[in-house]
Amino acid sequence: MTVTIGVHSSNPSLYYLSRLDFLAEELAPLGESGVFHHYTDGTRTGALLADGTIDLGGTGSTPPVTAQAAGHDLVYTAVSAPRPDHGALLVLADGPVARPADLKGGTVVLGIGSWQTHLLAKALHAEGLSYATDITPVRPGPGADPAAQLRSGEIAGWIAQGAELAAARRSGDFRVLVRTGDVITDRSVFFARRDFAADRPELVAAVSSALARADAWVAANLSEAAAIAAADLGGSAEDWRTALATLPWRLEPAGAEFIAEQQEAADIFHGVGFIDRPITVADAHLPSLEAPVAAALAKAV
Repeated sequence: MTVTIGVHSSNPSLYYLSRLDFLAEELAPLGESGVFHHYTDGTRTGALLADGTIDLGGTGSTPPVTAQAAGHDLVYTAVSAPRPDHGALLVLADGPVARPADLKGGTVVLGIGSWQTHLLAKALHAEGLSYATDITPVRPGPGADPAAQLRSGEIAGWIAQGAELAAARRSGDFRVLVRTGDVITDRSVFFARRDFAADRPELVAAVSSALARADAWVAANLSEAAAIAAADLGGSAEDWRTALATLPWRLEPAGAEFIAEQQEAADIFHGVGFIDRPITVADAHLPSLEAPVAAALAKAV
């Protein structure tokens, strides 16, 4: 069969895998081939799995929870190590917001439906506030400049990542109100259609090995990887290198600790109405995948 992997620029492991030869090299001994399906919005990953467009994809922590709540039959395959400095909730350095509770009544720009929703919802929950009622979450609009909006006072906070975060921190105009790693593990999460994962675990293992090899390549070639991202996605190579250097570039099987993290997120999301029904995250855990994925990851590094 031809294995179709979903790729979008917000998942760094998949982004670089699609530019390297590792997927073909890992699938060839199994007599299979691979192709990449590129799309821009990672929150569509669950739907693309459900309709058969892709066999496996990856996002941050939130999209698989919302996909499971939407009834999509997915299975977790692998996760990154925690990414404590992948992103941050920024506020104006000399502004009035000193703690998350001070965001009440304000507008926060973030990638709604991404891991950033998980970060903000949990940070507010810890302060006794609700993502649903106490702040106004807004997606960055086309051509919008959240840094300028924050400077002008139009918004109260902005969750940034990647080169944008590096540039914002370098400017000195903003302060980190919430460091991602102080609230959530913020793992990169890989998941597949259940039929694909259950029927062909050796293919899941091969894809996991390819992803681990791509991660190892980036870790060993940060400047080249940064130049690729800058040319393709914008921003400076210097800021991209800073951003890429914060990531762990290490994958793990999707085990019990991760499932517990996701269940906590799912419970918070249901409590604030971000998902409309409770879910049992363990339903998307296939324990039989852990051993072959662990073996594949160990072989790759």
